Amino acid sequence: MTAVTAPTTTDPRRLDEAVAKVREGAPRWARATLAERIALARSMLAGVGRNAERMVRDACAAKGLAFDGPAAGEEWLSSPYPTVRIFRQLARSLASLAKTGQTPIGRTGEAVDGRLTARVFPAGRLDGALFPLVRADVRFLEGVDERRMHERRAAFHKRRDHDGRVCLVLGAGNVNAIPPTDVATKLFNEGTACILKMNPVNAYLGPILEDALAEPIAKGWLAIVYGGAEEGAYLARHPGVDEIHVTGATATHDAIVWGPPGPERSARIERGTPLLQKPITSELGDVAPVLVMPGAWSDRALAFQAESIAGMKTHNASHNCNAAQLVVVPRGWRRRDAFLGHLERALSAAPAKKAWYPGAAERYRRMVEGRPGVRAAAAGPGQLPWTLLPGLDADADEPFFRTEAFCAVLGETAVGSADPAEFLEAAVSFANARLWGMLSASIVAPAGALQDRTLRAAVERAAARLRYGTVAVNCWPAYGFVFGTTPWGGYPGQPLHDVRSGRGFVHNTLMLDPDQIEKTVLWHPTVHPLKPAYFPSHRSTARMGRGLVELEARGRWTALPGIVAAAVRG
Repeated sequence: MTAVTAPTTTDPRRLDEAVAKVREGAPRWARATLAERIALARSMLAGVGRNAERMVRDACAAKGLAFDGPAAGEEWLSSPYPTVRIFRQLARSLASLAKTGQTPIGRTGEAVDGRLTARVFPAGRLDGALFPLVRADVRFLEGVDERRMHERRAAFHKRRDHDGRVCLVLGAGNVNAIPPTDVATKLFNEGTACILKMNPVNAYLGPILEDALAEPIAKGWLAIVYGGAEEGAYLARHPGVDEIHVTGATATHDAIVWGPPGPERSARIERGTPLLQKPITSELGDVAPVLVMPGAWSDRALAFQAESIAGMKTHNASHNCNAAQLVVVPRGWRRRDAFLGHLERALSAAPAKKAWYPGAAERYRRMVEGRPGVRAAAAGPGQLPWTLLPGLDADADEPFFRTEAFCAVLGETAVGSADPAEFLEAAVSFANARLWGMLSASIVAPAGALQDRTLRAAVERAAARLRYGTVAVNCWPAYGFVFGTTPWGGYPGQPLHDVRSGRGFVHNTLMLDPDQIEKTVLWHPTVHPLKPAYFPSHRSTARMGRGLVELEARGRWTALPGIVAAAVRG
């Protein structure tokens, strides 16, 4: 396995030069025609497609994965695939704007509580073929009607509400699709030129992106720079930067906005006078819950959903902001032991992975040390064992409920009762009130509940009540990150001093007004005929991922039979 090297820190003089160049280019980008924007999106799509294998190869080397092994599929499916998918969708939306004056959303509807909804996935026949039986709706904030939604969609392109702004994008280090897709949102949805500062953890990706995104860099619409917290703070304060977007930790966000911890920060918060006097958007993670509904469960369905949860935990060594952290089951549920047995077996069968993200071992130690009843799988040197902490007390002041793990630990607790409606009511209240963050949550429901009118309505009410930016029924909310047409971000309305999972939405390739969005709701069968690619036992993810990138980036329909074969093989 070849080690990867990263560029050295960009010195202040070069940072100033990068800001000056993007500052000069920003008005040209704001005035660009739709044809120019479409051409740029297609150029960036082609550049990422051309560099996709290099992106995967270097990420595998950095994360301790064999490039020719099945685990490399994680990198194909979470790095170049969502990136090329989002650039293709942006080009499609811009072309639709040029032709019809609108982006191409699906049918609108009404949620169980009367809120406006819009179907955003599948976004075409190809989506329906690749992800059969999966759908997603955007749920809008109270007071948004269909006229306002259509009016505000793609607002920058219709009204051009600025003449050139510069956004500092502080890239995340854990998932390599995040830096380029955050840039894509700012460039194409909001018309802002960007300075992307790579995170030191995945700075090796920077030179690849410099090649893939060469056209906007050459035109002064994007610059890529390097460094840590000091360089990020310098750029955030720079007079040439108008706004900031950060994906990462709440501590990073608060240090930028309020300054370092201490009496001065506390005084600023008390006065409501942040150190940063610029707009900031963010995506910051959470303690992601999985609510397991009681009902008529077969062993096959329980095992399927247990492996789904195991995949939500083990993907990317669990260094994901949307990794499952807490399984919430009904008190008195007679299938609890059977379900936990399936879950423990699925975790034990998942290959252990290198704990490559800084601080993972220490976070793991703090969460597990001194706990009774810890169930840990086997792990080798440099790895952390997939670990289940069963029986956490839902009524206690439990640190696990307010600390994002970002490592190999999955907790379990019980609330409510074995009555399905009562459980959902209690579980939603528990998640909303007791768990830190508001990014993503899952509901696991037996097939019979979704076919029963009364219980289906209870699931719909639970999805409506959960205060999370993405709610997924019977699947990993990460679908909402990958699909692109699904807005991705924390539940709206958080104040700057208590930002939780962040403010604003990224991806959102249909360009819905982010100020109108409440959440995305995903629907998936209890048992799908095709094994989802994030399941640890899936044997063909690398082949599937490579084919999906070929299909999205180059339009090579000859890749489709191989994708289907890999999906069927599972």
